[in-house]
Amino acid sequence: MLNLLSWLYKKLKQREKQRHSILISKFLSASKLSELEEILGFQIKNKSYYIRALMHRSFLEHLDADDDSNERLEFLGDSVLSLVVAEYLFENFPDEDEGFLTKVRAKLVNRIALSDSAESMGLQKFILVSQNLSSKFTAASKTVLSDALEALIGAIYLDHGLQTCKEFVQRILIEPNIREGEYLIDENYKSQLLEYAQANKFDVPSYLVINEEGFQHERVFTIKVTVGNKISGIGKGRNKKSAEQNAAKAALSKIL
Repeated sequence: MLNLLSWLYKKLKQREKQRHSILISKFLSASKLSELEEILGFQIKNKSYYIRALMHRSFLEHLDADDDSNERLEFLGDSVLSLVVAEYLFENFPDEDEGFLTKVRAKLVNRIALSDSAESMGLQKFILVSQNLSSKFTAASKTVLSDALEALIGAIYLDHGLQTCKEFVQRILIEPNIREGEYLIDENYKSQLLEYAQANKFDVPSYLVINEEGFQHERVFTIKVTVGNKISGIGKGRNKKSAEQNAAKAALSKIL
């Protein structure tokens, strides 16, 4: 009886692996491969890198398969991405200091920026996820999209090297966002106001809640910031942090 159960178990495992192989081959069929290559802008040499890069762990859990998901390639791609973005900013903004470069890099490589770029290039069409996740998976699945893009960058690095990675990252992530301009804007108005106060030998900006309104679950805070004796600003927000930022922004508008 035990031998029969063992044989049945092995047969089921073999069928699952066969099904896994069939799904993978369909996933990157010749037409699908051509579509992905058109998006990437170059020919794929080693297809297995890209299959792995676009394979979410839920897909393997669903099939009870032993292969690796895209997490190792995501780790590699994250490091390559950080290097490429840092080098681009270093070369293209020679007059900016380390603080500016660090802030812009953080904006370019965060989950939202990566998922937006992944969605723009249509990467969601290629990601392998489980049937359960697939029914819920939309373009709004930012973590899945951003992780897949990092893993894809890792695959490109292994398949084509660093130069092709640079060209790809610049085309789909850096240049579109830099061109928009918002990634070059320092949105930490509290930090800017503090720097202004210190440079002009004022006391540290003082933030005071002057009003709270609305129901408990949808409160609106009004905060006043004062710098020195003459400069002040008032801002509103759904929480104290955003209200303080808006107050600092209002104060800066009177200074700059």
